[in-house]
Amino acid sequence: MKTFTHIALILVAGVVLGLVVRQFRNSAVRTDGPGADEVVYGNDNAVVDNATLRPEDVANDTPSKPPEDVEWLSEFELLERSGEMVSTDDLKGAPYVVSFFFSTCPSICVSQNQKLKELQDEFEGRGVRFVAISVDPETDTPEVLREYAARFGADQDQWLFLTGELNYIRRIGAEIFQQPVNKQFHTERFVLVDPDGKIEGFYNWPEKRQLEKLKESIESMLQEEASSKKS
Repeated sequence: MKTFTHIALILVAGVVLGLVVRQFRNSAVRTDGPGADEVVYGNDNAVVDNATLRPEDVANDTPSKPPEDVEWLSEFELLERSGEMVSTDDLKGAPYVVSFFFSTCPSICVSQNQKLKELQDEFEGRGVRFVAISVDPETDTPEVLREYAARFGADQDQWLFLTGELNYIRRIGAEIFQQPVNKQFHTERFVLVDPDGKIEGFYNWPEKRQLEKLKESIESMLQEEASSKKS
């Protein structure tokens, strides 16, 4: 009788241990997304209702990729602080420098736009344009951008401040300008685009040598353009 009882206890213990191990594995390896009782934050930092959660609602700091049936972006159109729409076609014909920023950024964006102010002054009247795209479009309305641009003495024809829908701007950053951007997140790189609309290079503006190289590249493009017009 004692032997039978011992065997029964061992079997029960084995079953309990198996259930515990299975539960541990299920909690350690999640393949089916967040549970119904878990809190998930969306891209706007709002809590998402898991009952209606879609994959695109979950915050992701990496560049988004378009669905396979959607063409990869090669051009864009965004709203300028003036209230006018600006497209890639409007920018062709002269070199332009693209940057990403947001108006409430207290430090990096200020320094970045001071560098752009220097470039604007250096190439004033020579056709070079500067394109600053907001990564906080909900805050950066055209009115806000007009006030922000005035702080840096941004010439409206030479230095553009653009805004639009955040998911669209994510795609513009990732697919056109090869920049990982998200809400209030961007790199410290200027993208130089040639008069034909092709990316010439990426320049890390805090690096003095790279900034000087950017100026040299812009100057080279301008001289090339002037030579082609003469011939």
